[in-house]
Amino acid sequence: MNPIDLLPSPFYLFESIISVLNSAQLSRKAAPGPQPTPADFDVNIQTNTGFLPAKPIPQLPEAYSLWENALTRAQQVLVLGVNITEEDTQTRSDGELWRAQIRALPVLSIKGLNGDKQLLRRAHKVLAFLVHFYAHSIPDQTDGSVIIPRSLATPLLEVSGILRMAPVLTFADTVLWNWDLINPELPVTIENINFGVELFSGTEDERNFWLGNATVELLGVEILHIINEYHNLPNVSDLASICKINRLLTRLSAVVRRIEETMASMRETVDPSTFYWQVRPWFNGSATGTSGISWVYEDGPDASTLDLSGPSAGQSSVMHTLDIFLDVDFKLHQRRHPAPSDANKRSDVGFMERMRRYMPGDHRDYLSYLANTSRPVRDLAQRTPAVKEPYNALVLALKKLRDSHIRIACLYVVSMSRSTKVPPGCPVFAMMRRMERQQNQEGHSTGTGGNNLSLLLKSNRDATARTALKSN
Repeated sequence: MNPIDLLPSPFYLFESIISVLNSAQLSRKAAPGPQPTPADFDVNIQTNTGFLPAKPIPQLPEAYSLWENALTRAQQVLVLGVNITEEDTQTRSDGELWRAQIRALPVLSIKGLNGDKQLLRRAHKVLAFLVHFYAHSIPDQTDGSVIIPRSLATPLLEVSGILRMAPVLTFADTVLWNWDLINPELPVTIENINFGVELFSGTEDERNFWLGNATVELLGVEILHIINEYHNLPNVSDLASICKINRLLTRLSAVVRRIEETMASMRETVDPSTFYWQVRPWFNGSATGTSGISWVYEDGPDASTLDLSGPSAGQSSVMHTLDIFLDVDFKLHQRRHPAPSDANKRSDVGFMERMRRYMPGDHRDYLSYLANTSRPVRDLAQRTPAVKEPYNALVLALKKLRDSHIRIACLYVVSMSRSTKVPPGCPVFAMMRRMERQQNQEGHSTGTGGNNLSLLLKSNRDATARTALKSN
């Protein structure tokens, strides 16, 4: 894009001057006093990794080799329990031996991690992967509960308490912390990163799925830079500041469009059938409600008091950052136009807020800081007509991204849940058992966060659309 394209037209510039003069007294806000920086919340805009750590997460010390070795072995021998036939005795035997070894492991103290944040992240990731491998590799289990052994449950709960995040596999484990460098001598760039260090299915489809999500996160670093620039402006009322804000909003729209393109491109590298039947089931956490398999953490608190849904794109801190910046009202607390539909009201309006509990605590603190800013951009756009157009254009770009997300979800989840095609590598008998179980369920597809997927995504899209400001 030519930089001159970001400048307003003469007519628009004249309109901007008039609107600034008319609203200067209302919109003038002095620059706030000393404020926290993104780095204070472990948000790495200086290294251009954003919510990813500045460096890859190292392996755990030798004292925790039992965990590391168990994870390596799991990726070699375990398959989804629902895909194991009665005739597949070797797979059954390998799986039961692995789970027996997990049950026999001692409960290791996390004191040896010395409070090192990178090692704590690695411990959370390894233990969470082991929990999901353990629960989902058990054959012939369609309901009831799974006891997660204390050898995994106890340290995972302790590490999660320190990191202030859910004691289950999360977006952070699978995306933010699931990479290393191709060439350690070179800088951290998307071209020099190997994503999907740990995989459940071992398929390239799974690796490409994580790659797509991680690419969105790295594109989102520009979002963090732009929002930081906005909050560092001396004021938001003079003509120079208004022009600067408009350029920032225009840049944000361009980033959102690139994210939409990245999401759409995943259709070329991630096969829907492979993803739905061989990859996605590993992500599921403990069932909520009356159906499905619930998890019980041995010697742990009541499972109903824990967040155990599993990883979801709804846990992406980058997307939450943009939603907060624009003031998207997912919980339907504010009166906006058009009014929420009956379907919107029936959706899980607390989902996005609940997903924040799965984020690392520092990132959640950053979102809280942004949510309590003294100069919300939507309020500025509402009282400064010159800002309204680029603000609404950004809202529209985000709405289009969520339209695209709905189409992707329909392809990868909703359509696949209704499919009877036997996917490659999945035994026919196991496949038919799974189809029979699905026919006995409620009849709608759910996300890995445990929600009615289609209803939720459409509600979030509509909440985004309602964020736009009315034209005068």
